[in-house]
Amino acid sequence: MATGSPRKPTATTGRRRAKSKACSANALDKMAPYELADVLYALLAKHPELHTEAEQIAIDMMAAPSVEDVANNVHDAVTSLGIDSFHGRTGKQAWGYVEPTEAAWELLGESIEDVLADMKRRASLGLHEAAEAICCGIVLGLHRAKGTSSDGPLGWAPDFPAEEACHAVAELMGAASPKDRNATRHRLVEALKQLVPTWDEMIARAADDAMKSRP
Repeated sequence: MATGSPRKPTATTGRRRAKSKACSANALDKMAPYELADVLYALLAKHPELHTEAEQIAIDMMAAPSVEDVANNVHDAVTSLGIDSFHGRTGKQAWGYVEPTEAAWELLGESIEDVLADMKRRASLGLHEAAEAICCGIVLGLHRAKGTSSDGPLGWAPDFPAEEACHAVAELMGAASPKDRNATRHRLVEALKQLVPTWDEMIARAADDAMKSRP
């Protein structure tokens, strides 16, 4: 039986292995957010000793939002909706006729519902400063958007920025625990007095009304 020295990997084989490693290294970059979440859960299940560190990283990430970044995102979200966003949302629908103003309010509300949900989520986790920073960013972004000329939803709902700002304040007050509401109200009103002085009284009223309506 003929024997010989082990065959050396060819240049092609070597390139194939290198390519395989490179693809593996880039796999995380190509994954969807929900797939990355699955990877994190699997990693923590395999290495439970990393759970505390992962928890702290998550808290640090959620606890440090930028008021200016939130404001920019909210402003862009409500002012970037053009006439095309009305497509299929106004006029005769299966359930009845939808006025452009009604559709406009719906679309504008949808454009910032995620950031409102994020604010309430952080409040529920006890991350008060983070939740208040997001609320300030929402109000500031809406304040900058008021009066913007638009042929889209904002042009049909000019009162949306002011009313949605009050809604954001009320939502934060509702998300705060009863023992924290007074302190939250004080910090929020004082911060917004500096950021949006022309809305000072309106914001204070919205905060007070929200506190009265909750036990």
